[in-house]
Amino acid sequence: MDRDARGILDPETGLTRFRLDRYAPSGHVARFVDRYWIASWNLAGREPYTQRVLAHPVVNLVFTGAAATVHGPTTRVTSRVLEGEGWALGVMFRPAGFRPLLGRPMNGIVDAELPAPEALDPAAWPEEPAALMAEVDRVLSGLLPVRRHPAEDTRDTVERVADDPSEVSVSGLAGREGIGVRLLQRRFADHVGLGPKAVIRRYRLYEAAERARRGSPPDWGLLAAELGFSDQSHLTREFTAVLGVTPGRYATRATPAG
Repeated sequence: MDRDARGILDPETGLTRFRLDRYAPSGHVARFVDRYWIASWNLAGREPYTQRVLAHPVVNLVFTGAAATVHGPTTRVTSRVLEGEGWALGVMFRPAGFRPLLGRPMNGIVDAELPAPEALDPAAWPEEPAALMAEVDRVLSGLLPVRRHPAEDTRDTVERVADDPSEVSVSGLAGREGIGVRLLQRRFADHVGLGPKAVIRRYRLYEAAERARRGSPPDWGLLAAELGFSDQSHLTREFTAVLGVTPGRYATRATPAG
């Protein structure tokens, strides 16, 4: 399973209950949007399924029927119950990518669900997901700034954290960015919504979850040290507090026999 499964908890089970397709945004929009995604499911005659997600530290704009909702960055696992037949179109912004549209600090919408901006009201838009996606991309292209926005520097910082498992400390990250810790914290609060410590921990927990579900169990003590946790018990506490199960139990559930 590719890295885009990060954040989908127990993806081996979830992706047998729904289909998830991803699409690239157009050139200008891609500065701010990571991807479009379409989730579709047909559980008619079957039990409803609850999918748990530890979302990336970004905004998702989700279209379901005639409604569009902005889902702010989250501090916890969220869940969605899928039942019957349906679909949803999502716009997954890049880190800090929604800041130019919001026009105010992102820490004001953490764990919040808000109506979409009026320009993105889908009431009269296409009802077919692919056509809706094309229209959303067209509208976003006209709304997003042409000139470089300050949030794009913070975006680049977050994406380096996402791509580098060795990035484990706020002070180290600030040093590599050539700024002080407090300035880094202010930029994250304004542009991302979550602090740098929370963002680093999110991506390191993704890494731990991926290691847990791949083949034989890892050496948890070594993995804890590699990901910047003080020891194995520290990793276990944080993993359990956020994901709701211990790393060992998560690994067991990820296997066919689990």
